[in-house]
Amino acid sequence: MNYPQIIQLPKILDDRGNLSFFENDNNIPFVIQRVHWIYDVPGGETRGGVAYRETEEFIVAMSGSFDVLVDDGVQQYKFSLNRSYMGVYVPKGMWRMIDNFSTNSVAVIAASTHYDPSDAIRDYNEFKVESLKFKGEETSSANISTSNLACGCEKHNISDCYIVELDRHHSVRKGDICVVENGETIPFNTKRIYYLYDVPGGVSRGGHAHKSLYQLIIAASGCFTVTLDDGCVKQAFVLNRPYQGLLVKPGIWRELDDFSSGSVCLVLASEKYDEADYIRSYEEFKELRVKELTH
Repeated sequence: MNYPQIIQLPKILDDRGNLSFFENDNNIPFVIQRVHWIYDVPGGETRGGVAYRETEEFIVAMSGSFDVLVDDGVQQYKFSLNRSYMGVYVPKGMWRMIDNFSTNSVAVIAASTHYDPSDAIRDYNEFKVESLKFKGEETSSANISTSNLACGCEKHNISDCYIVELDRHHSVRKGDICVVENGETIPFNTKRIYYLYDVPGGVSRGGHAHKSLYQLIIAASGCFTVTLDDGCVKQAFVLNRPYQGLLVKPGIWRELDDFSSGSVCLVLASEKYDEADYIRSYEEFKELRVKELTH
């Protein structure tokens, strides 16, 4: 896949709010190594103005709308993003800019590499010269191991789950960016990204636990409450800052509620979707926790 294009994502409809997702080498043609999101961008401002020699990107408007302008050195493409279940794939070697941000927009960008300043071309004239060498090349995914740091079925308690202060870059003029790097910001590699949106007031989401999955839960827009339960102790976390995430480890029951209007719940997960990893019955969850305590 060596040209920019819109990719339609799954949209799982639910009366309690909708869910969309993308996974490594499934919905997108690369392995995720870095995730960042842009928010609080003032009207009329532009973000981007960069090309990457090796990095592929996938850009989604999780809230609001904006335009992604992509330039391969010969032809320019304009993609208007205003649906949470659609994203733009940007191959390596292409200049891209993001503009026309609507109020309260959130742009989430998944990248195929860890951040490397030498990979970025920030001068358009330099890009025009270098773009010639990209012609005829095929885009390939980064050949990086995707083995997670966390594996197997582990036992955890509420005290093992905590708020992570994320890498935040603030600009009054341009808006803010938060960055999560695999194996650095969080103790796992992101293999799946999903997000909840259009959640009606007064409803709850979650109501399950995972056997092996690690997650980082972020309020990319708005706010909500996450209540964690290890079978003995419960603790509620109010998430209302895009630069904070709640690390939830395996074996912890979670409920999400108190969603504000326009909230977007962004979740980075350590594995692709696997129904066998879910514990959806609270009674079953309690029984498993009791067995863990008696062995």
